[in-house]
Amino acid sequence: MKLIKQTGQNIEKLYNRHLFLRKKMVEEKVRAIIDDVRLNGDDAVIKYTRRFDKIKLTQRQLRVAESEISGAFQNITPEFVGNLKTIINNVSNYYRKQVHKPCKMKGSDGVLLKEVIRPLDCVGIYIPAGTAPLVSSVYMTAVPAIIAGVKRIAIVTPPDKEGNVNPYILAVANLLKVSEIYKVGGAQAIAALALGTKTIPKVDKIVGPGNMYVTEAKRQLFGYVDIDMLAGPTELVVIANRYSNPEFVIADLEAQMEHVGGMSILLSTSRQLLKQVKARVSNGYCILCKNTAEAAEIVNRIAPEHVQIVTNNARSVAKEIRHAGAIFLGPYSPTALGDYAAGPSHVLPTMGTARFSSGLCVASFLKSNHVIAYSKRALERVREPLEKVAHLEGMVKHADSVNVRFK
Repeated sequence: MKLIKQTGQNIEKLYNRHLFLRKKMVEEKVRAIIDDVRLNGDDAVIKYTRRFDKIKLTQRQLRVAESEISGAFQNITPEFVGNLKTIINNVSNYYRKQVHKPCKMKGSDGVLLKEVIRPLDCVGIYIPAGTAPLVSSVYMTAVPAIIAGVKRIAIVTPPDKEGNVNPYILAVANLLKVSEIYKVGGAQAIAALALGTKTIPKVDKIVGPGNMYVTEAKRQLFGYVDIDMLAGPTELVVIANRYSNPEFVIADLEAQMEHVGGMSILLSTSRQLLKQVKARVSNGYCILCKNTAEAAEIVNRIAPEHVQIVTNNARSVAKEIRHAGAIFLGPYSPTALGDYAAGPSHVLPTMGTARFSSGLCVASFLKSNHVIAYSKRALERVREPLEKVAHLEGMVKHADSVNVRFK
């Protein structure tokens, strides 16, 4: 690991890493793919699948057949299916607690104001499968959508070299009763979901992690659809002190570096710990802090995806952290727990966006409508102030539309 100071160019790059995310070349390539899918639909999707995934599919083969989904379980042991059910149950139990109750207000003079909360009609989920199939992303994205009440969920994921979808991805989807799955990845998959093709109907929102091309496609198509976030490489900050177990710290930092482009940072008040970690962990950064309060403030500047606090006073330190996607407390709460099994989704804000955004949750798949009902008496009560503001804004007809009711 590289030891850096709290001032200087290196730490400023950490604080402002979002500035280095977008690349003009990627923007231009993605824009061309989106335009092609807009004009040529399935033909463009098939063309890019052949070019990037080296698989030639027909229009009919784009959607995974029911027989392929049911056949996936032939390659999976019953024990592993049991493991999956345990994890899915953990995630489901957590999100059931998030169901939001709408607000409602009644007035004595006939006023009714309320919020009606409804799930989105249809959601698209992107599941990467390049270097390895991200099986965990299936349940981490689909479960909150299902609990929110989304009726149609469509999964897109790149095919393997034989033109098949990974059986574990299919098995998890089957356990969640998601049967609409397409063999398409990359920017073309995002374009198909956002714009719609003959085979892949348009969705209202796209969620799920992906590479820079997938992320750029989501950015360009926001507005045609909603998106969860613009995610960059995964991030972990560990706060440790002299009471922390060095082996735990080293293992967690090394686990983070298994992700391509992953960022790991160690903040510690212990010179000895920094020395031990620096000698054994090859990538990442370490920073010496005067105290844990200073470490917490650095975290707030970085606003990382994951923060792991392995000090002896973890809960106290956590109270000082305002900006982070997920916070893991204590020596037995490694980030891997959140990645796979704890419950809350691992789809979290990166690149400093934890300053203003949240991880995927049930609310991500809900929208609300306002309902307003006034009696004549209630309208009369606000008639004068409404008229004054309408005239101030030059909206005379707005005021007239109220006054006509009292003639």
